[in-house]
Amino acid sequence: MTFEFRPAVRENVPLLIGLAGGTGSGKTYSAMMLAKGIAGTNRFAVIDTENGRAKHYADLFEFDVADLTAPFRPQAYADAIQAADEKGYPVIVVDSMSHEWSGDGGCLDWHEEEMRGQETRKMTAWIKPKMAHKQMVSRMLQVNAHVILCFRAEEKLEQITDTDGKKKWVPKKGVTALDGWFPVSEKNLPYELTASFLLMADQPGVPRPIKLQEQHKDLVRLDGPLGEGAGKRLAEWAAGKTKVAA
Repeated sequence: MTFEFRPAVRENVPLLIGLAGGTGSGKTYSAMMLAKGIAGTNRFAVIDTENGRAKHYADLFEFDVADLTAPFRPQAYADAIQAADEKGYPVIVVDSMSHEWSGDGGCLDWHEEEMRGQETRKMTAWIKPKMAHKQMVSRMLQVNAHVILCFRAEEKLEQITDTDGKKKWVPKKGVTALDGWFPVSEKNLPYELTASFLLMADQPGVPRPIKLQEQHKDLVRLDGPLGEGAGKRLAEWAAGKTKVAA
């Protein structure tokens, strides 16, 4: 087998953006603002698992919506994203991606189904759901459209013993956690994305980086809510522009 090497050029790079947040954090609105900035004058697609809630934004944005209902298997997400990509939408918003993990028929439910009556097989019961999740991520990485994933986030606490021997509750730490807030998803998914952010209800829409690499730090401002401008800058970077207006 022979291999041909050529100079690397950044052009037409699909973006995978993750936005996680609890109730009132502004994740859906922020996702649509980013999508509008990336899509420009084109309509974008929304895959809605939230019982039609995306339609609440129909007067503010121009988009087409498809409902995804239970069971929320990974393949259903992959099929929906691929269908939107094949229709040529420049941006696909998935709201919410968390159902793929913790929703009705999602990976956690699937694991329980595999264990039913065979509780001693806890680890092997993960084989099918985790394989399906990996296949979904692989398919998502192959689409031409930019994809924005919305995740629910939940606060987790853990009990520790301090230096005085007293027990107390503190925010739980984790690779994808900020101040104890975790995206509701497979633990590695936020790090498989181009960039991912946590949004908080006390500052709706203001991004706090979960993953933000050096080459993207000038594209997303962290001192105010996400808007069209961030979407435009991300789109310009993805298209290969070497200088992107701040």
